[in-house]
Amino acid sequence: MNNDHDADLDQEEDLHEHHHFTAGAGQVPLRVDKFLMNFIENSTRSKIQAAIKDGAVRANGDIVKSNYKVKPGDDIRVFLTHPPHENLLVAENIPLDIVYEDDTLVVVNKPAGMVVHPGHGNYSGTLINALIYHFENLPNNSSERPGLVHRIDKDTSGLLVIAKTEYAMSYLSAQFAAKTSEREYVAIAWGSFAEPRGTVEGNIGRHPKNRLQNYIWEGEESYKGKPAVTHYEVLEELGYVTVIKCKLETGRTHQIRVHMKHIGHTLFNDERYGGDRILKGTNFTKYKQFVDNCFKILPRQALHARTLGFEHPATKKWMSFDCGIPDDMAACIEKWKGYAANSLTEV
Repeated sequence: MNNDHDADLDQEEDLHEHHHFTAGAGQVPLRVDKFLMNFIENSTRSKIQAAIKDGAVRANGDIVKSNYKVKPGDDIRVFLTHPPHENLLVAENIPLDIVYEDDTLVVVNKPAGMVVHPGHGNYSGTLINALIYHFENLPNNSSERPGLVHRIDKDTSGLLVIAKTEYAMSYLSAQFAAKTSEREYVAIAWGSFAEPRGTVEGNIGRHPKNRLQNYIWEGEESYKGKPAVTHYEVLEELGYVTVIKCKLETGRTHQIRVHMKHIGHTLFNDERYGGDRILKGTNFTKYKQFVDNCFKILPRQALHARTLGFEHPATKKWMSFDCGIPDDMAACIEKWKGYAANSLTEV
């Protein structure tokens, strides 16, 4: 009997998959440690190299070293001895702003600053931690996340629909996939728009240099992103910023933030995409102080998921929900209104 082989099998059973990536068709040969740096948030190269040294990283099923070059189509997986933290869900008594509830679904208004689901660096205080406290036996989505049909970013506020049954999960998810649900956002963007309304189309994928950003891939490289469509309309011009509404056809990560940056209208105070500095305006000291005060009033990207519409899984009736602009965004808009009313040269 081969005891060493049995020991290896036991060790295999104790490993848990933490990350799984498939290299795209256009992947240029790249060291596996650098490749993983581009995909794993809140990690460092030293930690990734340590994991590789421990035999935790595999390419196409084989343990690899740091100098392994990732090629198109490679299946890259990271295994560790403990389960992923996001799978260790803990119910937490966190208050929820419930807009609507029945036996089939719940609509909640998520505050800015709340992460939707546990992940690297955010293992508690999330919407899912709250949901599993307030509701029992929520169905898992395809990513094993209870009740979650769709998501919005941590610092984006607004409406989300939560499924309470397996059928509701399937029915609602199908609507989002088929683009028959409706989602409308309100945002404050830098600059004045040349047209009162328009559409932005561009394939969204991971930024080639900044792993925390997404990016528009165009031309021959468009295959590196997924198709995304955003319709926008100007609501109010306020000097050097504009209040807009955006309607999504697709739901890519950071979609509005990426599309607006792409057309030269980065969202106000969007730190990740460079909107947390003055992008339009004057060099006057008073103006800089005014903008800094606006940043303090609204210490996040100016984006709110205001409207949500879908067909109810049980009744088959169309349901639409609207939640007002949160206080921080409203206060920032009022401050800009005052500035615009006085002049574009004086605060």
